Amino acid sequence: MTHTPLSNLWPATMSDLLAPGMLWQIGTVAACIALGWLLARLLRGKIVARGATLRVMRLGVESFARVLSPVLALILIAIAKPILAQWYPVDLLRVAMPLVGSFALIRLMFYVLHKAFARGGRTGSFLLLFEKLFATLVWVGVAIYIVGWWPGMVQYLDETTVPIGRHSASLLTMVQAAASVAVTLILALWVGAILEERLMQLDTMHSSLRAVMARMGRATLILVAVLVSLSLVGIDLTVLSVFGGALGVGIGLGLQKLVSSYVSGFVILLERSLAIGDMVTVDKYSGRVTQINTRYTVLRAGDGVEAVIPNEMLVSGPVQNFSLTDRLTRLATQVTVGYETDVDLVLPLLEEASASIARVAKEPPPCAFLLKFGADGLELELGFWISDPENGRLGVLSDVNKAIWQALRTHQINIPYPQRELRLIDRQFPGKANTSSDT
Repeated sequence: MTHTPLSNLWPATMSDLLAPGMLWQIGTVAACIALGWLLARLLRGKIVARGATLRVMRLGVESFARVLSPVLALILIAIAKPILAQWYPVDLLRVAMPLVGSFALIRLMFYVLHKAFARGGRTGSFLLLFEKLFATLVWVGVAIYIVGWWPGMVQYLDETTVPIGRHSASLLTMVQAAASVAVTLILALWVGAILEERLMQLDTMHSSLRAVMARMGRATLILVAVLVSLSLVGIDLTVLSVFGGALGVGIGLGLQKLVSSYVSGFVILLERSLAIGDMVTVDKYSGRVTQINTRYTVLRAGDGVEAVIPNEMLVSGPVQNFSLTDRLTRLATQVTVGYETDVDLVLPLLEEASASIARVAKEPPPCAFLLKFGADGLELELGFWISDPENGRLGVLSDVNKAIWQALRTHQINIPYPQRELRLIDRQFPGKANTSSDT
């Protein structure tokens, strides 16, 4: 008969539940769990209280805060089991170890999945379903181990083979292969997410350089994970040479635009011609750069419409960047006044009106000009600068126009209507003409 922890636990529980050995085991498990929770709480408090001197250690403790408590409890139970075994049976401790260990494993996997796949704190329905499935599989595995079915199940999977082409593989090998691939890929995505999070917090590094380093690091980690998982499965990596050649031909013939956009994305990030937050105009699209990905860049216009621009357009075509080296942007508005207006009076009036708007920069100051003598009056232009083009230009332009209108009304300066003179000529009387004026 196979010896399992459960086979000795049930008779001991039914016969002498109040025996000293059982009470000692229950007390030991409870004490280890409580002590593990307390040690985790104290350790987190001490590390966080030390400040930035132990930044890496503090990051690790804060990240694994939910995993730390069951891990410490598992370590304490493992230490207490051989000590208590010198006087009493420890069947309850043998059962408690896989239970606490599975709880720690589930929490660890949940943390890794959220770090790798949950963006902005949002958890998708597929991720929630995968978490429930993983937790169910872990608890089922623990139950099979406790009741003693684990060795028989492993033997059955090892003896059951599935034909794959000219070869055959056992179910155990296939399960191990799938598990190794999944674990290595999830770990690579998790490490890549942590690397990206840490790089984005470095204020001393340019945002474009941080983005390209994060994406290159994640791509490298995924590539290494795939190669390692294939090696663990037993696939010869030399077979990838044929696949690589075919992929190269496909890229050269049918994926030119796609590859060009990817290469252009890395060029943009490396040369720093664009950065997140810049106000740019590409072709007929204008807006603020909100995302710079390896294939495309997202522009958000002032009306909220987002344009997805392939990176190839940003490299091969002209791009107007209003905030590349200086965020100051010049705006202008025009107004026409009557010929009887004193120009030396109205030009400073326009400059003063625009300077009263909060978003208008004081240095360089606004400047008004007499453009030309128009058909209806004197045409004036007021130019001013703003330092926050990402907040939109229409709003500040409207505020300046309203301030100009109020100032002209206050000083009773005339804004003339267009005037045209019409001549009506009667063909029966060539020497006469009827002239009328339409205002």
